[in-house]
Amino acid sequence: MMRNLPLKLTSCLACLLLAIFTLPAHASKNEQQVLEVMKTATRFMMETVSYNGGFVWSYLPDLSRSWGELEAKRTMVWIQPPGTPTVGHLLLDAYHATGDEYYYEAAQKVASALIWGQLPCGGWNYVFDFAGENSLKQWYATIGKNAWRLEEFQHYYGNATFDDSGTMQAAKFLLRMYVEKDDPVYRYPLEKVIHFVLQSQYPSGGWPQRFPLMHDHPFRGKKDYSSFITLNDDVTPENIEFLIQCYQAIGLQNVKEPIYRAMNQLIVLQQGAPYAGWADQYYVEDMKPAHARSYEPRSINAGTTVRAIHLLMDYYRLTGETKFLAGIPAAIQYLESMELPAEEARKYGYTGNGRQGILVPRFVDPDTGKPLYVHRVGSNVANGHYYTDQNITNTIAHYSSGAFIDIASLKSAYNEIRTKPVEELIKDSPLLSTEQVPLPRFYTRIFSRGGDKGGDVMQVVRSLTKEGYWLTPLQQISNPYKECLDMEPSKETKYASTFVGDEFDTSCYTSEEPVMGISTAVYVSNMMKCIQFLESKKTK
Repeated sequence: MMRNLPLKLTSCLACLLLAIFTLPAHASKNEQQVLEVMKTATRFMMETVSYNGGFVWSYLPDLSRSWGELEAKRTMVWIQPPGTPTVGHLLLDAYHATGDEYYYEAAQKVASALIWGQLPCGGWNYVFDFAGENSLKQWYATIGKNAWRLEEFQHYYGNATFDDSGTMQAAKFLLRMYVEKDDPVYRYPLEKVIHFVLQSQYPSGGWPQRFPLMHDHPFRGKKDYSSFITLNDDVTPENIEFLIQCYQAIGLQNVKEPIYRAMNQLIVLQQGAPYAGWADQYYVEDMKPAHARSYEPRSINAGTTVRAIHLLMDYYRLTGETKFLAGIPAAIQYLESMELPAEEARKYGYTGNGRQGILVPRFVDPDTGKPLYVHRVGSNVANGHYYTDQNITNTIAHYSSGAFIDIASLKSAYNEIRTKPVEELIKDSPLLSTEQVPLPRFYTRIFSRGGDKGGDVMQVVRSLTKEGYWLTPLQQISNPYKECLDMEPSKETKYASTFVGDEFDTSCYTSEEPVMGISTAVYVSNMMKCIQFLESKKTK
């Protein structure tokens, strides 16, 4: 049931009292305070903020408006991190840190929401709507359609997406829920998503951005890109990681060949010298670089190339096969060759600031090696457009045309891994283990930054409001929807380097005047600071 008002103070005090009576007897005063705050904040998020166990990214305190990557209806649930699966992972992390069954029960509610929103094919869209498909279609036809810089929301496909880790974060969470207590409730939805991943894989080893395949949406005269083999936003590595976790945690044998096939394709997709990098997406027929959104031209992407180099080293650690290292020197040499002259760097606004590394064009034409800098003119989706040229000035702000590359670190990592004994590298590989390898206790990314020593966490404790949430400046808000009628093409340059256009643009942006609200990401971050603090006490 939807709740429109914050929890009453009396209810909050009751939560605090309940938390106090369930504290470990040996907990210190600080630990008691941390545990109390964790429980109070989680009750508020689950009972007041969530909708049927689902979350978006941020909310006004009175819940009158909410946002994922775009403004969302109250009945909508966001999948992309830091959305609903992220909260689910956090709740399991809290359960592992505290042993409190409350967090497992809360995680069950999140899992139930995700299962409700799982598509018949087995995957998830970026978002689903408890009000039904007609409500979601209406959202796409209004708010989604008017989002100038977020072209992936301008068309309702009705299928699932691998983009932005959404489907994979939900899949990993269901895997964790299944293996946590061998609960058969999660077996069927988990089997559905495993089948979805295997069915959608191309024979060559890669995956499309969306599945089931659709080719019905040519955009601005170009072929629909959602069926292309996709590396962008970690589609391939996230899918591989999920399948590896299925192999290590539940012993699935039929996923091993698809894993190796996908890893091998990364080798095949590397372009030849002198532009020996990787693209974001590839045509299925010939596996040559392809375009995507208007500001993602057919190109070699420097950032994707760096990511591919690290992935190849990861795959060497998993397999011990030297073929995964063979293309790395040529890729590093390509990146070095693209370093921009100092004059071009100054035009772009890059000064170095003492950092070790080089500035290169993000996008490079795969045939000519010329940089492709992205610009836009106009003021909204109806009258504006994106284009590329070789002028590095006045490029778009929401998708950088330059990339900073730490070449020295890449070389160091490569030299280190190729000189280590292979037996040492592969000793912890779940692919080569003859025994079941348990999943990590903690999934939430912030945990890798090290344990909290107590300073930050007490600020977290003190900053919880009396209602039970952390009030924070919202990173992104948006213009309320207004119907955007057909307009003549515009040459307006006012919005060339902004995150949002005119009043008709529903793309989110950072407000000049802070807008205070409730952030799912801040909740997750603060909870992980609490968990880090508790874990640091266990090691003493």
